[in-house]
Amino acid sequence: MEEITLYRAKIGAEQVRQAARILKKYKLGKKHLEARIIDNEQFWKLRHWEQMEKDGRGGNPEDPQPASGWLVNCVLSKHADAMDAYPQPTVLPRAEDDREEAKRLTRILPVILKKNAFKRTYSDTWWYKLKSGCAVYGVFWDSAKLGGLGDVSIRKMDILNLFWEPGVTDIQDSPHFFSVELADREALLRRYPQLEGKLSAADGTISRYLYDDTVDTAGKALVVDWYYHTEVGGRKVLQYCKFTGETVLYATENEVSPPTVPTLVGTDQDGKPVIVQSPTGMPLSQRGWYDHGRYPFVFDPLFPEEGTPCGYGYIDLCKSPQKQIDLMNQAILKNTLAAATPRFFVRSDGAVNEAEYADWTTPFVHTNGNLGADSIAPIQSAPLDSIYVAVLNSKIAEMKETAGNRDVANGGTASGVTAATAIAALQESSGKLSRNMIADGYEAFSDVVTLCIELIRQFYDLPRQFRLLGPMGAEEFVSYDNSGLRGQPQTDDCGTTLGYRVPAFDLEIAAQNESPYKTMEYNQLALQFFQLGFFNPDMADQALGALDMMEFKNKDHLMAAIARNGTLRQENERLKGQLYEIALVVDKLRGTHLADSLSGAAENAPAQLMANGVKQKSLAGKTAAQRHMDKARSASREAGQPR
Repeated sequence: MEEITLYRAKIGAEQVRQAARILKKYKLGKKHLEARIIDNEQFWKLRHWEQMEKDGRGGNPEDPQPASGWLVNCVLSKHADAMDAYPQPTVLPRAEDDREEAKRLTRILPVILKKNAFKRTYSDTWWYKLKSGCAVYGVFWDSAKLGGLGDVSIRKMDILNLFWEPGVTDIQDSPHFFSVELADREALLRRYPQLEGKLSAADGTISRYLYDDTVDTAGKALVVDWYYHTEVGGRKVLQYCKFTGETVLYATENEVSPPTVPTLVGTDQDGKPVIVQSPTGMPLSQRGWYDHGRYPFVFDPLFPEEGTPCGYGYIDLCKSPQKQIDLMNQAILKNTLAAATPRFFVRSDGAVNEAEYADWTTPFVHTNGNLGADSIAPIQSAPLDSIYVAVLNSKIAEMKETAGNRDVANGGTASGVTAATAIAALQESSGKLSRNMIADGYEAFSDVVTLCIELIRQFYDLPRQFRLLGPMGAEEFVSYDNSGLRGQPQTDDCGTTLGYRVPAFDLEIAAQNESPYKTMEYNQLALQFFQLGFFNPDMADQALGALDMMEFKNKDHLMAAIARNGTLRQENERLKGQLYEIALVVDKLRGTHLADSLSGAAENAPAQLMANGVKQKSLAGKTAAQRHMDKARSASREAGQPR
């Protein structure tokens, strides 16, 4: 009798228990980071007096607790700078054969980002980055999008829900990576019926912010996304497992059959596409969750720290002076209230009616017996010296200098500076810290776009339809799939296949939205180029020589346009000369005067250009076509031909 071998799941309860122990170890390793992030969120909400009271530095709880917004204003200013420089990706090919594919990706990637509402995600991650010191993007493939066809999904992740090996600076070096969340139990049971009777109190918990609302987690269950690497055939493979408690919900290592991909098999009677799932490739246990083999998370630290992929932010940098500012504000406010509130010493055996004395609306105050000079006396409050206000202002200035949030960065000016160019120069100089911060963020954005390209390469087997905006706002509808991103066969002269080359690309990131001042500067520069005659084809060589020594945005595009104008002008002059020669031949055969008509039209044509407001002719005084016509006319005269 033939022996039947049953497949046994490689990832089961024992492996999940081991992963839970690793997760607990990772959580203990980032305990201080989580406490700092929660504390920073309280500072952002201007609730830091509660934190100061826990540290024993809040003073008397009955005292006034002013919370000034200097630190919040710093974060607001930096976030505005980041959104002014919202990034736009440009895909550059590494091989000549991939140039057209790079152009298509350059136009399609912004559409994919827009479908993901990435500008909102970019804004949210910058808020998180400025407050906590690090932002995290999650780049996933969402198979539920587009009616089951699937598409790229980009999300902002919360560091409190992410766990990696303590001590690594690059999460790709961590043996395991966990992403956890609290999910509704009823929703889990509907999606995974096998959990019936297995959902219990979560073995582990996650840190939570100090919410204003009461958040009840009684009906929640802890769901863990576990990522790790294995080696298959000498290749690093990304594996994925989702579990809750000790129950495995999904694991790639348990998938031994080839995965299915959507395949278009035709259309139905209504003309709608018919898509079926067809098996293809290696099973996921060998292929892995994503072909790129990386954890699908991108960390974007603000100020880097050693020994951690996270960093620290502006709240960490400025929370100490913010505490001191508020403590001094509290002292000044207490002194002001003490001086503004009349208080008196009253003898216990005095005969003054205290209620009437305290009531400023009562014109008469009754006394019993003689009123002695010491029966009641005002309490004198010593006013604060002006030096304390100076110290407070110096602390505010310290925060501005430390954070690079000086007044000029927010539209203010230094005393005595009134010229527009001087104000613009100060604003440009004050923004260098923000530009450096944003440039570092572009590196993380480049990694996000790279992961998007890799997901497109893996999953875009069926074409997607895109509406693209062309020049002058013209709409263009295109179909795109991953056929240009797959391995390209390499053949020799004899047609023998030598292997496959996978198209690779580089990314250039630039700001999509500039500040209004920058836009005005670029517009003024374009007008100056026009006035100097840079766009006149006769001056193409001189204009290119001048532009070669300049440096500004989109200079390469401008130089290419001027070079094309010069080439078209030369071609036009050459064709005019040839047309004149043909006209001479026609005149000779038929006795017409076409050549004279062409010559007169050329001589009367405005071969002039505007430069600095003055009409100038070309260097030779005549266009190339006119010179060509003169030579042809001279040759015809010598040959005795009619003019």
